[in-house]
Amino acid sequence: MSTPYVGRFAPSPSGPLHAGSAVAALASYLDARAHGGIWRVRMEDLDTPRNVSGADSVILKQLATLGMHWDGEVIYQSQRLSAYQDAFDRLLSLNVVYPCGCTRREIADSVLRTQGHPPEGERPYPGTCRAGLSKGRQALSWRLHVPEGQIAFEDRWLGSMAQDVSRVVGDFVLRRADGIWAYQLAVVVDDAAQGVTQVIRGEDLLSSTARQRLLGSLLGFPAVGYLHVPLVTDETGQKLSKQNGAQALNLSDPLAVLQRAWCSLGFAPLPVKDQEAFWAAAIPVWVQGLSRANLHGINLHSYDPR
Repeated sequence: MSTPYVGRFAPSPSGPLHAGSAVAALASYLDARAHGGIWRVRMEDLDTPRNVSGADSVILKQLATLGMHWDGEVIYQSQRLSAYQDAFDRLLSLNVVYPCGCTRREIADSVLRTQGHPPEGERPYPGTCRAGLSKGRQALSWRLHVPEGQIAFEDRWLGSMAQDVSRVVGDFVLRRADGIWAYQLAVVVDDAAQGVTQVIRGEDLLSSTARQRLLGSLLGFPAVGYLHVPLVTDETGQKLSKQNGAQALNLSDPLAVLQRAWCSLGFAPLPVKDQEAFWAAAIPVWVQGLSRANLHGINLHSYDPR
């Protein structure tokens, strides 16, 4: 990598870390240290209704217990509202942002009428308010006017990816109806402000990548590299998440937690007896694994943007 490596782990303080978030944190930390880079931690606490008091402190303690020590101060999105406003104003000056008066129910009904049942995940916005608000309507949210065409990027785990955001997602929200800045805008602004060069995260965020690359390009930010790791699922195949009641990490044996997360990435258990030895052994194996077309038996697969 030609520029100095800066990675980050950006949890939401809606609860403590669980097995799934431990995998994402491990991959992010390993990749940063393997490249001799900086590893930052950012609390994505914009969605205030979901925040749990004290969860940020719990998460930081969990990371420290696992031996994942971050560089610099921890950034909180809730303290960066003016930065998001500045970015929004820049997009507004480019005439690529417009107010939307549609409710979620109206959008869902419109999509059902025009497109039938869309694939699981996104409900593409039909562009109802692109030409302006209907008489008597008030702005509920603000959306980005998304241009047509594929947005391509290279994922260091999955390979070549592409998505037509205008077709799959449509004009997406930058500021929500409740006044909260949308994740897509905030994460792009924050990554640029922190000098992030590589984003290592779970595959559930793969579908957001094209949107974020589009926003970064419009705002004139340097391009970011990506690597999306497989998700940890429960016995029913459902992704582990705080919303689904995933259990907090049991850190009575931190090495066991690290080994389980390591194996979830497709690697064989490391023959080590303590955390220091784990990190010393894991970093070179991580580098070797990523240098291969196939990560220890995990078949690389293509992302279906539909």
